[in-house]
Amino acid sequence: MYHVEFPGLGIEVNINPDAFSIGGYTIRWYGILIAVGFLLAFIYAMRSCKAMKIDQNRLIDVVIVGVILGIIGARLYYVAFYPGSTYRDDPIKILYITEGGLAIYGGVIGGLLGAAIMSKIRKVSIPAVLDLASLGFLIGQAIGRWGNFINQEAFGTKTDNFLRMQSEATLAEVEGAAHPCFFYESLWCILGFVLLHLFTRKLRRYDGQTFLLYIIWYGIGRFFIEGIRTDSLIVFSTIRVSQLLAAISVFIAIILLIVFRNRTKLSGCGKKEIVLLNSMSDSVPGAEETTGEFGTIFGDLGYEEPEIKVENAVEDVDKALEKIAEENAEKGAETPEGSETIVDEAEESSESDKSISEEIISDSASDTAESAEETLSQETTETIPDVPDFSADPDENTAVKSEIISEELKNDSQKAIDRMTDVSSEKKESLEEKFQKASRTLNDELPGEDKAEKLESAIAELEAALDQPVKTVQETENAVEKVISEEVKID
Repeated sequence: MYHVEFPGLGIEVNINPDAFSIGGYTIRWYGILIAVGFLLAFIYAMRSCKAMKIDQNRLIDVVIVGVILGIIGARLYYVAFYPGSTYRDDPIKILYITEGGLAIYGGVIGGLLGAAIMSKIRKVSIPAVLDLASLGFLIGQAIGRWGNFINQEAFGTKTDNFLRMQSEATLAEVEGAAHPCFFYESLWCILGFVLLHLFTRKLRRYDGQTFLLYIIWYGIGRFFIEGIRTDSLIVFSTIRVSQLLAAISVFIAIILLIVFRNRTKLSGCGKKEIVLLNSMSDSVPGAEETTGEFGTIFGDLGYEEPEIKVENAVEDVDKALEKIAEENAEKGAETPEGSETIVDEAEESSESDKSISEEIISDSASDTAESAEETLSQETTETIPDVPDFSADPDENTAVKSEIISEELKNDSQKAIDRMTDVSSEKKESLEEKFQKASRTLNDELPGEDKAEKLESAIAELEAALDQPVKTVQETENAVEKVISEEVKID
């Protein structure tokens, strides 16, 4: 039993390190607090799996191995740097873990090693798991440090600041009130968790970035807090082990942040632009589909699915067409002349043409729906109608030409759809959307002569496209993804 005072705060409490006994076996508050910290960290991790795109079942396997090796690491770290020959003279005492002697750095090292090994075995992204584990460590450390308070250990040197703590233990060690180091570190971990949680949800650029920031954050705090403790493990007579390890860890983490500053491989939540970029590539094996609502045990710190806005879509498609044209040229295939113009023209179409284009496509879609099932598995043998002769004065024939071209557009749309023998109905809708853009282009408000030229150009492009073998949907998607991944720049 300890009588603990905080003179600067006017607080006095009596604490008993023993919680209760079962069959002669004593359960201590230190162990209970460690268990509570682990439980809350585990709940947080499970609730964050969707946001991080990590499979829960696989993560459980990772956690089990991580906990086992974490306990082993914490004990071995303590034993390795324990002053004196107690464990060398009687090695069996290494197993007496109930007598105390666990080092948090050893637990972190062992836990991370176990998690990394199991992640590799279970085919889970190791950097993503490390990001999630680092947030869990902060939760566990923030709560576990109060076990040091219950045991009246891990306090600092003598002080007279307003947070000073005094008990039988501090009086025996420093002959007065001491720094409550447990409280400093607990508060530091809570603040670190809040900041890194928000960073992970909104600003993370690549898997592993949160983990590196955790190493820096905890290392800086531990370096200064360790400097005022009275029970530090010592190496080389005067060097505090935890301070040395903290400094080395922070230095390495900073170097790695610089090295990986342009990395954008991200699974799950993070910076919106990076999430959009990675959504176009392969996802984490076993990951569940991310939804828009996530709760955590901390309520208002929940995850909000980024609102992805596809900007510059016309520019991206234009780049994709250029890439496909280059690939066709390399293979010796002929590329339809003016393949870029239809996208540019579609972008320039005005709102005044919208009603006209919608009417054209509506008619086309209804005609297509009636005959799509009958003709989907057959190769069309019909020929494209000859392009009308617009040699006459275009101003006098614009209305007639528009009607003729609109009808040919519907026919060509039907023929293109019939050629897609290996394409599902879902992909046909995508094809119709492309013809909507063409329709808007063909009905823009232009002088008669310019309009006639554009109509002739559009029909020529449609004819050329129908004369070539239809690319499979997968080939097209791959080409678009390749161009985007290579050329889209993130601010």
